[in-house]
Amino acid sequence: MRFAHTNIVSSDWKRLAEFYINVFECKIIPPVRKQSGDWLEIGTGLEDAKLEGAHLLLPGYEENGPTLEIYQYEVIEKQEAIAPNKRGFGHIAFEVENVDSILEQIIHNGGQAFGSITRKIVDGVGELTFVYARDPDGNLIEVQHWKK
Repeated sequence: MRFAHTNIVSSDWKRLAEFYINVFECKIIPPVRKQSGDWLEIGTGLEDAKLEGAHLLLPGYEENGPTLEIYQYEVIEKQEAIAPNKRGFGHIAFEVENVDSILEQIIHNGGQAFGSITRKIVDGVGELTFVYARDPDGNLIEVQHWKK
């Protein structure tokens, strides 16, 4: 058994993929997916389901590593951005060398800061530097660095 992917549904999959490529050094794993048909309707439970998107290889993994799957359905339901304390999937996290620099890149590439950069000594583990931010679609991202 192994972890396969995490999916983000976007209103503009190409823009969101470009964000994760530019900020977090993800790489597209071809082919671009264009999917529809009875099998997709049955599997998703959505009538007339059609989607397009791509899988992005996450940084730090070889070619068969887990991916970030970014899809755009032909019909997308609107929703409010979630807060960090809402039930369910909350955020994705990236461990980086420089939290300040990555937060700047997030903002430069269409995302936004959500919290403020914070440092905390965690006994027995080390010093954590982290911040929450949002990607261009409003999804929460944790950017963290551990100093041992």
